[in-house]
Amino acid sequence: MKTSLAFFSIIALAVAKPTVYLIRHGEKPDSGNGLNAQGMQRAQCLRNVFGTSSGYDIEYILTQDYKSDGSRKRPYDTVYPLSQDLGLTIDHHCDRDDQDCVADAVDDFDGDGNILICWEHDALHDIVKELGDKDAPDYPDDRFDIIWVDPPKYKEITDSYSENCPGLDS
Repeated sequence: MKTSLAFFSIIALAVAKPTVYLIRHGEKPDSGNGLNAQGMQRAQCLRNVFGTSSGYDIEYILTQDYKSDGSRKRPYDTVYPLSQDLGLTIDHHCDRDDQDCVADAVDDFDGDGNILICWEHDALHDIVKELGDKDAPDYPDDRFDIIWVDPPKYKEITDSYSENCPGLDS
């Protein structure tokens, strides 16, 4: 009987789903593409927030696809320094408004770690809803620092808190 329990424990671990963390891209300039100075500072801060010694165990980073003219690239630019530290390639194959693609990417992920999604804030609501939270919250227009936690089964955001980036977040 002990062998059966151990076997099922191993199987349960093998099919365990990751926790999904969702964040908004860094601060943007008044006009144009890219990140402003605060956004670049946030991108550097995320290296500590989600880095190897953080306990988040990020193994997969997903951002919206961007255009060749540099538009829609803020999410990618926000997590690029972190991806370099973690030795990860950023997956940016999903269009900004293709929540089905995001849900499929989350479902298809078979790694041992967790997932970080960085996106345009208005679309985060729709992504969470597509993952399974029918009462998905709206990401506040005036915040760039909130981390949403969506644990396996993805039925609701169970926690949200600030990235606490020094000089950016109060």
